[in-house]
Amino acid sequence: MVDSVLAATALTPYCWRLSPGDDLKQSLQAFTESHAIAAGCILTTVGSLQQASLRFAGQEQATLLTDHFEIVSLVGTLAQSGLHLHMAIADSQGRTLGGHVMPGCLIYTTAEIVVGALSGLAFQRRLDDRTGYRELAIADLGDRIDPSTYW
Repeated sequence: MVDSVLAATALTPYCWRLSPGDDLKQSLQAFTESHAIAAGCILTTVGSLQQASLRFAGQEQATLLTDHFEIVSLVGTLAQSGLHLHMAIADSQGRTLGGHVMPGCLIYTTAEIVVGALSGLAFQRRLDDRTGYRELAIADLGDRIDPSTYW
């Protein structure tokens, strides 16, 4: 059975900009922790990379790409216990690649990011024996204030 919760929740948007040389994934993790976001999602992101580190489908290791890339799409879930992000990038010829975002995606000119924090929910990454990966577990916190007390 998949861990899931069906819940209506309020969304609080956060908007900010990353600068040249910032690491996309590390910056998102630091933001999630510093703002105590228990459950979040990427609403939109536009920008560019000078280096991309993506793990392609079915691969164990990341592939490091160095060039100038446009961020075409960034999607994912955010939790203090970890992020799950997928990104599509386009090169100067418009060729698009996508995969699992790893540390080492370095901003070229900018990344304009809008994140949504989902009140009343907490996301946790837990090892799933079936997949071998830390997968999403969702808790409806109801009136609880501190999501760490749930786990």
